[in-house]
Parts: sequence; C-alpha cells; structure tokens
Amino acid sequence: MTSGLRRIHQHWSPMETVYRIVDAACIIAGLALVVPLATAMTGERYLLIGSASIVMFFVSAGFSGLYRNWRGVPLERELVCSLATWGATLLALMTAAFAVRIVDHTPRSVILCWFAVTPVLFASSRIFLRNLLQTLRARGLNTHTFAIVGVNDLGIQLAKNIEAAPEMGLKLSGFYDDRPDSRLLDLPPSVGEKVGDLEVLVQQARRGEVDRIYIAFPMRAEQRIREVLARLSDSTASVYIVPDFFVFELLHSRWTNISGLPVVSVFENPFYGVDGVIKRISDLVLASIALAMLSLPMLAIAVAIKVTSPGPVFFRQKRYGLDGREILVWKFRSMRVMDNGPQVKQATRNDPRITPLGGLLRRTSLDELPQLFNVLDGSMSLVGPRPHASAHNEAYRNQIQGYMLRHKVKPGITGLAQVNGWRGETDTLEKMARRVECDHQYIREWSIWMDIRILFRTVLVVFKGENAY
Repeated sequence: MTSGLRRIHQHWSPMETVYRIVDAACIIAGLALVVPLATAMTGERYLLIGSASIVMFFVSAGFSGLYRNWRGVPLERELVCSLATWGATLLALMTAAFAVRIVDHTPRSVILCWFAVTPVLFASSRIFLRNLLQTLRARGLNTHTFAIVGVNDLGIQLAKNIEAAPEMGLKLSGFYDDRPDSRLLDLPPSVGEKVGDLEVLVQQARRGEVDRIYIAFPMRAEQRIREVLARLSDSTASVYIVPDFFVFELLHSRWTNISGLPVVSVFENPFYGVDGVIKRISDLVLASIALAMLSLPMLAIAVAIKVTSPGPVFFRQKRYGLDGREILVWKFRSMRVMDNGPQVKQATRNDPRITPLGGLLRRTSLDELPQLFNVLDGSMSLVGPRPHASAHNEAYRNQIQGYMLRHKVKPGITGLAQVNGWRGETDTLEKMARRVECDHQYIREWSIWMDIRILFRTVLVVFKGENAY
C-alpha cells in the first residue's frame, strides 16, 4: 500500500477532551482547597500558578501517555500514571518557581497539601467516570454496533477482546466473509456467527445499521483489503484495519509515529515513559531499605568468608546487562576459584570448588546480596532476567532463538524464571530454553504488581532452597 501512504493524524477523542477538562478542574479545585492556608496569596498569583500547572500537566501527560486509550487496562495502572504525571508537573513547577523566586512567598505547607490533595481528586474523578461509562453502556446507552470482516483467528480474537471489555460499549452484529463456508473456521457460539457476505454488510452499512467495521484480513491480503475498502466507501460507517501482528513473536510492542508516519515496535524495552520512572524509583527505594536492614548480616558474612577461606570477600564477574552491554556483577565469594574467562563451568551439586560456607550462602541465596549495590548504581534491577556469565551468553545465543532479547531489560537479582522452578543449574538446553521463555513472558507482561508478586514468591523459594547449590 505504498502508493496510498499518508500521515496518520492524531486528534483528541471526545472522552480525551472530557478527561482533560476534568483534570484541569481537579488541579484548580485542589489549589482552591489549599489557598486558605496561604493568606498572603493574591488572586493574580493564584491564577498564574493554576494556569501554569495546567499547561505543565498537559505537557507531562504527553510524555507519560496519560491520555492514551485505557480501555481494557486495569484502573490502578491509570491511577499510577496520573500520580506520576502530577509528580513530574509539580517538580517542573517547583524548579521554575525557585528560578523566579515565587516559592519564597508560598508556604511549604501549601505546596505539600496541594501535592497530596490533587491526586485524590484525579483518582476520584477517574473512578467516577469509569463507573459512569460502564453503567451507561450496560443499559444500552453510548454504545456502537460493530461488524468484523474476516472469519479467521484474528477476527475471532478481536471479538473475544471486545467482549471482555464491556466498558468499550461495542455490540457485535456479526462476521462477514465472501469465502465459502467450507474454507472458514468454525465460529465458537460464544463469539458470534457469520451473518453473510460482504454485500450484505455493505447494504447494512448504507442503511446505517452498523457503526464500525473492523477488517481482520492478514497483511498479505493487500488486494482484498483494497477491494473491501472500495466497497465500504459508499457508507458512513467508521472502518478500521486490524493488523495481524500476532503472526510475529512480539516481545513488547507499542504504537508510535515519526512525523505522523505510524510505526509499531516488535522488540522493545517495556519501561517506556512513566513505567521506566516507576521501575527505577521502586528499585532505589526497596534496595536502599534492604541494604539498611541487611547491613549487619552482610558484614557478618564478609567476616566469615575472610576467616574461613583465603581470598577476597567479593567476587565480580563479567556479565551482560541492558542492551547486551557488559557489566560487573557483585557476589559474595562462595568458591575457592573464581572463573571469569571465556569458559565458565556452572556450579553443580556437590561441586568441589564450593567452600563449606559458600554452600550455605548459595543454598540461601545470600551470596547474591551484594547485587543490591548493582541495583543502586543502575546496572541491575531487583526483578528481571538473571544475568548469565558472558561465556554462557556466547554459547546459548547461537542455540536458542531470541536468547539475546532477554537483554532488552536490566538483569535482576530474581526473576520470573527463578520463582517458576528454573532456578539453579541449567545442565540441558531445554532448561535454558524454559528459562528464556519465562524471561520473554516477564518482558511482555511486566507491571509493577508482577514485580511485587515475584519478590514475595522469591522469599518462599529461598526458604525451600530447591535447585540452589
């Protein structure tokens, strides 16, 4: 479709406009609630701060993606995004206020209260709007009728996704396809049924019986898509093309554009925008707390290593980090020898290289505690794919498809593979492949709640001590 390539313009949807107006009202309302605490604040300054904060909030929202389509996304993720956007807004305002010395005349209590009150208003308004939309659509209001062109896996999956998101307010009229029934997939009764061929749909669209039409043809069917578009152009229905990206092994994908030209990522880091900020802040806070709580036990371990065996307390090994860049990973030394060359032998059960104290440290994963310093310096994360020795990477990248994609995120002290039974020695190719599958799943499905669940499950796995030696 190169000849028909045009820029895709971005417009505010009606709901986005409503959300922007409501957010602006929340900011002004939050400021109005705390103004009585600042008796010296004039009306002119109130107007200046309110206007500047709204503008800066909308700018920050552009970076955080606050006004994206949140349909089908858990409410808590939208609330976290709004909080992060407001935090960035207030930080920018404070920086500007210090520069022009406005903050000198504004009590800190006002700033703190404003920061605390406004997110409550954001959350309340979003909860109210979501519930209102769901109630209206459950009663048949604000709904649209849609049709799917193409009885195939893509069309069936689209119907299931929309059915699972009733807040979208879409009602399926049916499937349409010109091909004979013998060539079509069997439609599950719970999904819908084939109503007719394309001509039937065209007539329904002309009569205004269908509001939206989704074309679910494979990407290779360019000519068929052109023909369908030509026939549907004689109607006022909104027409959408559903790209069949599911045929690719998507690691993490999102839409973006380059000067209006749409681009979809296939392999990408999931920590984009506000998600990256949330991930980094949680790493810094939790790692700092852990170090404060474990400093004395770590000191005792260091002394015990020094006393029980000759050699250094710490072992630093070269491993691959984010984007395949080499990093130095810290561990308490648990072996008599320290392999760090082109060939590294994995630890095995009853490995003679492991010291008596080292065996205990490895079974309890206490040898990994120094990696908290890696988390603080930004080379690692608390949760992520475990870093392998560089020598192992060079061997497995040629044997397991997509192996290096695990390096699209920072390596972690623990990970999804470790809490799903793939901890310890990977003495077969299949074990490593299963571990890599878990790493890919983590990248595809990441959320801050997944990190929290993995951290809690890690504690249970460590106490069991399975596959650790």
